Amino acid sequence: MNCPRVCTVLAATIITALPAAAQSQFPPAPGSSTAPVQDRWPDPPKSPQAGAPAAPAAQAVPKRTAPAEAKTAPDGEELLDTPAKKPAAAAAAAPALTVACSGAFAKDSSHLKLAIKYDSRNLTFGEVDGPEGSKIPGTILFPNDPKRRLEVIWAKEGARSETSVIAINGKSQWSAPKGMKLGLPLAALEKANGRPFKLSGFDADGASGVAGWEGGALGSLPGGCKIGMRFAADPKVPKEARAAATGDKEILSSDASVRALKPTVVEILIGY
Repeated sequence: MNCPRVCTVLAATIITALPAAAQSQFPPAPGSSTAPVQDRWPDPPKSPQAGAPAAPAAQAVPKRTAPAEAKTAPDGEELLDTPAKKPAAAAAAAPALTVACSGAFAKDSSHLKLAIKYDSRNLTFGEVDGPEGSKIPGTILFPNDPKRRLEVIWAKEGARSETSVIAINGKSQWSAPKGMKLGLPLAALEKANGRPFKLSGFDADGASGVAGWEGGALGSLPGGCKIGMRFAADPKVPKEARAAATGDKEILSSDASVRALKPTVVEILIGY
């Protein structure tokens, strides 16, 4: 036997087989991967600082009152999504956006009473639109929220008391007595009133107002208040089509010339 040559071949064979043998005798720990380390995390892992103490064991997640969606972190720990917070209205119901001729909107109301019911942080005292382009002082509820804005004019301006007029306009979503809201057509008003009613003739801008409820339900409201409305003709209707309903006159809501203008409510005034 030529030992040097044979021994050399045997040694090469043994060295080549060593990694496979080691792998077969020392298999990877369960759950480990042969992929590169950087591929085991969705993001590159943070390098631990040398000599840093081991992280404390995770504490048990306290029970939650609302069910939460479970997720799994890259290290296998279960995570819980925090449930969405309920709106404040769920915890304490906010007052409805409804004007009634009683309570905070009764004749004997005041700025103070409104502040108590709707929170003083939601009120301000400033100027609001008056007749013929004028400005008059009044209380404004939710001044920074067009959908919840409401204007109140007082008979006693200095004391800010004794309700005179409550105005719903703009984009406000407040409702008046009998469920009246901005955007309602004539048909809805006639249904609530129980009959047609009178309007003033439309002006050059297509605006009109209630001239009388003709003994209908909207002319007699509980609490002693009265309701008035301002209308606007549909801007898509040609101006020449407004001629029959335009001018210094009164006309029934059921008149064909009025119906042709397709007017809707753009302002509601509740007064005492």
